[in-house]
Amino acid sequence: MSRLDEAGYRSGAARRQVVELLDGEHCAVTALELDRRLAAVGRASVYRTLEQLERLHLVQRVDIGGDAASYERLDPDEHHHHFVCEDCGTLSPFSSEELERTIEAIGRGAEFTVAAHDVVLRGSCAACSERRA
Repeated sequence: MSRLDEAGYRSGAARRQVVELLDGEHCAVTALELDRRLAAVGRASVYRTLEQLERLHLVQRVDIGGDAASYERLDPDEHHHHFVCEDCGTLSPFSSEELERTIEAIGRGAEFTVAAHDVVLRGSCAACSERRA
């Protein structure tokens, strides 16, 4: 919250509720899901807060497909990517040191400094793969 205050954004109950809800999430949630879960907060306040948090690099927008944008808090101590099941829509986080090293090596090889990245792997979760078999 202090980064928002320092940037000159007004403090308010709606913003605090959005921040607290995102802080308790371990992975991305859609703006619509946040809106539904925060029934007492207006939709415009949810979207405005998400825009402010993204501008300050406190959350990142994650493109996992579908109609609604997803957002998750940025934590310098925890970086993960996502598996997305194209059948049921399940979103599962994963981490891979090998993937991180590969991304860094690709950047170095291209003489490019990678400042941020996200990886989304699409396919079928175990349950949906089993149903198809």
